[in-house]
Amino acid sequence: MLFSSIPFLFYFLPIVLVLYAISPAKLKNTVLLLSGLFFYGWGEPRFLVFMFAAILQGYVFGLLIEKYRTHKISLVFLVLSVGACLGMLAYCKYMDFFIDNFNVLTGMSLPLTGIVLPIGISFYTFQILSYTVDVYRGDCKAQRDPIALGAYVSMFPQLIAGPIVRYSDIEKQLKCRSHTLEKTSHGINRFVIGLSKKILIANPLGELVAIYKDTQGDSVLFTWVYAVAFLFHIYFDFSGYSDMAIGLGKFFGFEFVENFNYPYISGSITEFWRRWHISLGTWFRDYLYIPLGGNRVGKARQLFNILVVWMATGFWHGAAWNFIFWGLMFAVLLAAEKLFLLKRLEKIGPFRHVYVMFFVVISFVLFDSLTVTETFTRVGAMFGAGGLPAVSDEAVYCLISYAVVFAIAIIGATPLPAMAVRRFGGTKAGAAVLNVARPVFILSLLAVCTAYLIDGSFNPFLYFRF
Repeated sequence: MLFSSIPFLFYFLPIVLVLYAISPAKLKNTVLLLSGLFFYGWGEPRFLVFMFAAILQGYVFGLLIEKYRTHKISLVFLVLSVGACLGMLAYCKYMDFFIDNFNVLTGMSLPLTGIVLPIGISFYTFQILSYTVDVYRGDCKAQRDPIALGAYVSMFPQLIAGPIVRYSDIEKQLKCRSHTLEKTSHGINRFVIGLSKKILIANPLGELVAIYKDTQGDSVLFTWVYAVAFLFHIYFDFSGYSDMAIGLGKFFGFEFVENFNYPYISGSITEFWRRWHISLGTWFRDYLYIPLGGNRVGKARQLFNILVVWMATGFWHGAAWNFIFWGLMFAVLLAAEKLFLLKRLEKIGPFRHVYVMFFVVISFVLFDSLTVTETFTRVGAMFGAGGLPAVSDEAVYCLISYAVVFAIAIIGATPLPAMAVRRFGGTKAGAAVLNVARPVFILSLLAVCTAYLIDGSFNPFLYFRF
């Protein structure tokens, strides 16, 4: 079930909110658990088996780890829990990848499993991993209420595509959280803004990406138009979903972590990854990079740690070589910045943003490709390889047709709109105007988004495949 769908917006969500509101405090987590399971099982009920297994093993091993914390056997329980989580993830997401590559290397023809990837398994697996690891470290206590732990794992606002919410961040909120009119108001605003980013910006740019793929591109300009369109499509698609998740969390009294902070204004790749998919980056930092030694070791080991982390980051995104190379590309860039490039970037002023955006554009072409060969074809086309003409009528037509969307996307990817609103609302008169204009604006956006959804416009969600 998509957040950006009529069934979710006008059936599922209102019913859940009413049930949640009328439930006594001790049953609110039960409502969250049941609604999360219904939400997750809406399209593929069979995948609930994996979620039940993940919750059960996390619950049992969490209790065992805490009970035997002072004994070495607690590490055994942690390893078993981590193995169970990664084992399910490997089977569901990577088994066919491993079999296929084994067949290529050996010339054998082992049959593929053909298993369909359970939606969101990469996200909720990492949440359970953070829970058992934090219990082992003593950063949080084991949850003795299976309903509360189940609600944490299956909470539908962040279940499908994050942000990756750590148990330690909402441990207290699962037990006691506040529900205020102000928080609900902020949640509505954040949700509708995220919905608008998805429907009004990401979806049209996704249509343009689809047009390019259908025609296979016919010019250098068209390939660049596609690359930039996908750059903004993935940002507004994913950050829009994160905004909706954070807004929905506020409906139920939760404060989720921010996941994006205007990454396209970054002056280095290092800064970019502090602003893009923040919850994933900090997860790999705290649960892989630092345990490997982080920055506390020599330069050579630091570079090795970066390589491991970014191979894992790429592989987390998908079972394909293009994702692994995508991660390795960022590993090389981040290693170069750590060794010498950051100091040089400081000397070139605004041009460092050009450097960042160039490599980010290339990286997302790699990210969007089905094969490495397709990546080389598209990147080559961006620089005139294959004898493509510089300009084509279709490229010019698409660029003109989507010019307004591109302009909105470029401005919307910067802090300028938020800064303008804050400055305008900084005066007494401005604040009074905003108090009236904001709800009108939000309702208007919701009405426009609903009209687009009723019209049946292009509406997939990119990160569902992870």
